[in-house]
Amino acid sequence: MAQFFQIHPDNPQARLIRQAVDIIRSGGLIAYPTDSAYALGCHIGDKQALDRIRAIRQLDKHHNFTLMCRDFSELSTYAKVDNQTYRALKNHTPGPYTFILEASKEVPRRLMHPKRKTIGLRVPDNAIALALMEELGEPLMSSSLLMPNEEYPPIDPYEMRETLEHHVELVIDGGYCGMEATTVVDMTGDYPEVIRKGCGDPADFL
Repeated sequence: MAQFFQIHPDNPQARLIRQAVDIIRSGGLIAYPTDSAYALGCHIGDKQALDRIRAIRQLDKHHNFTLMCRDFSELSTYAKVDNQTYRALKNHTPGPYTFILEASKEVPRRLMHPKRKTIGLRVPDNAIALALMEELGEPLMSSSLLMPNEEYPPIDPYEMRETLEHHVELVIDGGYCGMEATTVVDMTGDYPEVIRKGCGDPADFL
């Protein structure tokens, strides 16, 4: 049975954040709010938790997972970024964008796209997500909470608890945070390519 924490969206309670991070560190899977929609998250090095996310969402091996980072400087640790890309990313973080970048050696191979060796990276503009990563001290391995055959992610944490109570260890109720996924921009080519239009304005990348 999943635990259920109600965490204040602007002033997250430190005690509950610590408890949530303890669950992540012990191999738990959590549903948590971001600045676009709710997401599933686990420890970056936990293969079993990653496989559980694949099973919940019915994802194939080519799915690009996302590393949720706490600040811009962390992006450059996990991705190879040239000066032009650096400026583009800096102007759009934090925010509801996921950037596909060439992964650095810090990224576990199982998180990369198997052929392209890329990784999705983003910095959310959400106090709860940022507090979780600050306490964790590293990025959170994440995937949008979009269930198979559903067009939109769920927005009601109580509904999430019902759906996921036997699949995750924790559901965080951080209030309403939208139902539109991030805008995904592939930065690995000569020019940015918008892969998915979401709640981040894609105009600068078109």
